[in-house]
Amino acid sequence: MRGHLWGNVVAWLLAAFFLVGAFGNTFVSTEIAADYARWGYPENFHYLTAFLECTTTVMLILKPLRLYGSLLGGAVMLAAAGTVVSHGEYAHAVPPLVVLGVCAFVAVLTVRSKRSLQQ
Repeated sequence: MRGHLWGNVVAWLLAAFFLVGAFGNTFVSTEIAADYARWGYPENFHYLTAFLECTTTVMLILKPLRLYGSLLGGAVMLAAAGTVVSHGEYAHAVPPLVVLGVCAFVAVLTVRSKRSLQQ
């Protein structure tokens, strides 16, 4: 039972992270908009990022969709890390890679939780 609680707490914290990210990408600052432009993304690309982060948030909160939410969030973080690494901003890849690891952790906990409920 404690494992289920731990998994829920981590998933909800991860959902909160993606919700903050969705908000930040919806109401993008001039600095972040300049980053997107420097990386070669279209002017409104940040809205796509915000949508994916918001979708991740909802999926992480809803237990039946949690595995898919962790996978989508991981894909978003992998894309973020790939973007900064491809532009030589190696230090900026650390945070998305850490969050990618948390997404993987939530995915593993979710699969284990589903398996233990089936037994």
